[in-house]
Amino acid sequence: MQNKPVDTSRLGLIRCVAAPEARMTPDGQQRRDRDGALQWVTALAVRQQEGRRIDVLEVVVSGSQPEGITEGAVVTVRDLWSVDWTVDGRSGTSWRAAAITAAPGPRAESAASGRKGGAE
Repeated sequence: MQNKPVDTSRLGLIRCVAAPEARMTPDGQQRRDRDGALQWVTALAVRQQEGRRIDVLEVVVSGSQPEGITEGAVVTVRDLWSVDWTVDGRSGTSWRAAAITAAPGPRAESAASGRKGGAE
């Protein structure tokens, strides 16, 4: 496995597309990290600044469940790492972060109000 830090300032807008939920094992138990802390997974859409491409990253955080993160909210990700892995001939990249929080400022508020207005 190779861990690589990600410079989130180069990612552009990061928006939650699936609210935080418990990361589960195949037998239905919530996963824990090496230190025993519970793990939570949040799907984030990242629009690259250089173009129209959007990627969805399922980002895992350990500890307390991220609070105040709702679908459609603009978020801030602290200490994002990509982790390349290979298991039994399969390979991929997983994503880990120290924290995911609601982004402060008018963009976060306008995203929430725009979503409410369209639903009414």
